[in-house]
Amino acid sequence: MATATLLLPARSRLGAAALSEPVARALGRARFSVHAEGEHAQLQRHFQLAGDVWPVAALTRQMDVGDAGRDLWLRADPARVVPDMHGARLMGFGETLGLDETDAQALLPALQPVFAEHGLQFDAPTPTRWYLRVPEALTLPVFVAPEAVLGDDLFDHLPAGEPGRRWRALLSETQVVLHTHPWNAQRAAQGRTAINTLWFWGGGVLPDAVRTSHAQIRSRDALLRALALAAGVQVDGEQTVDALVDLRQLRSMQQLGDEAIAPLLQAVRRGELDQLVLDFEDGAHFVIAAAQRWQFWKKPRQLHDT
Repeated sequence: MATATLLLPARSRLGAAALSEPVARALGRARFSVHAEGEHAQLQRHFQLAGDVWPVAALTRQMDVGDAGRDLWLRADPARVVPDMHGARLMGFGETLGLDETDAQALLPALQPVFAEHGLQFDAPTPTRWYLRVPEALTLPVFVAPEAVLGDDLFDHLPAGEPGRRWRALLSETQVVLHTHPWNAQRAAQGRTAINTLWFWGGGVLPDAVRTSHAQIRSRDALLRALALAAGVQVDGEQTVDALVDLRQLRSMQQLGDEAIAPLLQAVRRGELDQLVLDFEDGAHFVIAAAQRWQFWKKPRQLHDT
């Protein structure tokens, strides 16, 4: 038998609808705890790496190409910025821009000389994940993940001070190249979003080890799949082992209750699962086990009752 752990969005993103009575009853009897909130803290509960700043670029590079080695890598993902009265806001990046191979083939030849002048090797093995190989002697500043910047003023999240000066200058140079590139005019004529900036983030070297208690990771997310590869565990497949199931894309209470939790509660009752774990990004944590069905005195609980 096995444990199913659901990786879930913050409860506030699921709306205020009520869960069905069987699901609410199971939550009322579940073992409840509160952990650190936030996407990174949530992933840290399931993957163990040395250090608090994860080398996302090296991890996904190893998955995409297999050549991360001991080199220093940085993501330089295609992105879209929209100017407003107060600055410029990051409004899309990577997969949200509808990119394909032709976009990378059109734009890379114009961008590569900009980086080569600074001793940086730039390539795009996938349409949505672009990379810089950084000289070992170059110290990287702290970069912010694009998810944390989305919708905010770009300039509030650029690397600060002298360590960030090179990267602010590089960003400006690449924005000029992209702004004047005819491919963006062609995309706009086709009703597609312009790629008018890059976003630097995820710098570091491939970790010596990644550990997880799960035997299987079920996710379409590039970072989770890269972590699974680094940890040497199965990705996708039939859920017959301890599995971490990524459902952070859910946006309704009905989806969560009826389509995700309810079928797994039946598996717990049939003895096919030892337990069901619900891990929310806001830190709420529920553990549901078959033996809890005898705790009749506990009242049903909705997700927002805490």
